[in-house]
Amino acid sequence: MSTLDDIDRALINALQDDLPLTHRPFAPLAERLGLTEEALLTRVKALRESGVLTRFGPFFDAAAMGGAFCLCAMAVPAEDFEKVMTQVNAHEEVAHNYERQHRLNMWFVLATETPEGITQTADAIEQETGLIVHRFPKLQEFYIGFRVAA
Repeated sequence: MSTLDDIDRALINALQDDLPLTHRPFAPLAERLGLTEEALLTRVKALRESGVLTRFGPFFDAAAMGGAFCLCAMAVPAEDFEKVMTQVNAHEEVAHNYERQHRLNMWFVLATETPEGITQTADAIEQETGLIVHRFPKLQEFYIGFRVAA
């Protein structure tokens, strides 16, 4: 983070807020930061390419669009972890996947177009891996407003 200038830091902080739903959503932000739209987009691209920004995109409420989310966990033998991770990540419904130091050592989120897609995808992963996919459906939503200051 020490290689970031003040404009990069302001840009990263601003990108964590809502962008307007317009044809050119970066234009108002560029103006606010004293940049041209092209210069702002060049900075976003450079931040992505350097790894400072690992993901940039919208978060969709799958349930509001008729779909579903589900937190899942598996107990994966250590010697099979990489193989199983590759199998799980091959499913486009897997939003992210991470390892934990716990009996249930692989955790991932499924995001599907329909609620039935959770069952179909989890069942497919079980068939492919021979391991149980424990499903933890969302019972209540909490908005925590997660932000990381640059």
